[in-house]
Amino acid sequence: MKLNFRINQNNIIILSTLLLIILLYGAGSVLYTGFFSWQVFFNLFIDNAYLIIVATGLAFVIITGGIDLSVASVVAFVSVMSAALLQQGMNPYVVMALCLIMGILFGAGQGYLIQRFDLHPWIVTLAGMFLARGASYFITTQSIAIENSTYTAISKFKINLVGSNFISVSVIIALAVVVLAVYVAKYTEFGRAVFAIGGSERSSVLMGLPVPRITILVYTISGFCSALGGIVFTFYMLSGYNLHLMGMEMDAIAACVIGGILLTGGFGYLVGPLLGVICSGIIQTIVMYQGTLSSWWTKIVVGFLLFLFILLQRVIVIRRQKRRVISHAPELPANTGGRDQHTPASV
Repeated sequence: MKLNFRINQNNIIILSTLLLIILLYGAGSVLYTGFFSWQVFFNLFIDNAYLIIVATGLAFVIITGGIDLSVASVVAFVSVMSAALLQQGMNPYVVMALCLIMGILFGAGQGYLIQRFDLHPWIVTLAGMFLARGASYFITTQSIAIENSTYTAISKFKINLVGSNFISVSVIIALAVVVLAVYVAKYTEFGRAVFAIGGSERSSVLMGLPVPRITILVYTISGFCSALGGIVFTFYMLSGYNLHLMGMEMDAIAACVIGGILLTGGFGYLVGPLLGVICSGIIQTIVMYQGTLSSWWTKIVVGFLLFLFILLQRVIVIRRQKRRVISHAPELPANTGGRDQHTPASV
């Protein structure tokens, strides 16, 4: 049986991320006793389930060429909102539903402002970031512990997989979000429209695609995923605090870039953010096993990797632009000689 798999510009970034994960995990396994175990591997998902969800929702926005800086603030707001409502005795499932509705409305509102008034996504979502974080302070400035029995039971529930090793409910939710996102991006008209808008919004308009509706929808998805990530994060922390996850939006963006999502839009795999999060999670685990390093080394290494992947993306974009120039160059008569025929390639 012959395999037609080839390494090309479309898959080289995602393959680089996979290779990086294997190398990092292999290095950790060689250097530290106990690193190579199922539970350490599962903990990468348990500790970062909320970030996987948030980064996956953010990926849709980035593929359209936009950005959403409000995701971390929405997660913090959901944690504070959940803790405050549960403290008042509200039903936990009603609290979850309210959080999701809030996230949907918040994301849709940002998408509407961006599309309706032709505002830059950086400006609108920056305002959204301050608004959500400020609203968290408005509810309370103190950390609120969550003692609700439903939240506690979900937080402590373990799903055994290999021997005594386990994953949490949050991991199942995160993986379900990734699978659904991959399906939507690959097999639905909405997914194809998202990539088309990221490739060229003007061409998408000429093709008759509903660009305004798609733009609002991607920010709605990002808001929903941020709220869902906030609920999962609340399961993880069992507390609500307005200073939770300061700067996490940059972690989500970094996960998308390391996972192969092109920052200029139009290209990327929806499984990429998951791989990007796992990559940074392994670095964090190595730093913890080392014991003598500050946790800031995780940020330093991730920043270095981010620089490398952005450089790789830039090289791919330049090569594509050159190839596009060559393919659109007019064919010259055969008798013009070899020198003139190769002139467009050097442009």
